[in-house]
Amino acid sequence: MNNRIRVMTEADKNDVREMMKLFYASPAVLSNGSEQIFDRDIENCVSACPYVEGYIFQEGKDIQGYAMAAKSFSTEFGKNCIWIEDIYIKPAYRGLGIGSQFFDFIEKKYPDAVFRLEVETENERAVKVYEKCGYEFLPYSEMIKNR
Repeated sequence: MNNRIRVMTEADKNDVREMMKLFYASPAVLSNGSEQIFDRDIENCVSACPYVEGYIFQEGKDIQGYAMAAKSFSTEFGKNCIWIEDIYIKPAYRGLGIGSQFFDFIEKKYPDAVFRLEVETENERAVKVYEKCGYEFLPYSEMIKNR
């Protein structure tokens, strides 16, 4: 398999929007998102936004999935923090190591960062991939206020 990871571009908008609809409608995500949020996320990924990056997983002409990574700073760890916000792989391509390949890619790109992500514990397949890549559960809950 000749997978590659590349930066998301304007030409990917429709494909990414369709994958986001599937991802956000799945049990892997607590919120359902919205067209407005999807469009804003994609636009930020393909523009010069300094806070988020979008990636496409591709083999030949086949788009296999996408990922979005947000950048911040962690005072808890005293260094840059990369949040893996979205990682979606189309069902036909799951189990082929694409997720692990992405984690290796992003960790090499940001070698001095701490990496964080959210996962539904019921999503056992994803949990196993994340644990295989060295991720572990944090023993506290997160809270949100969204206006």
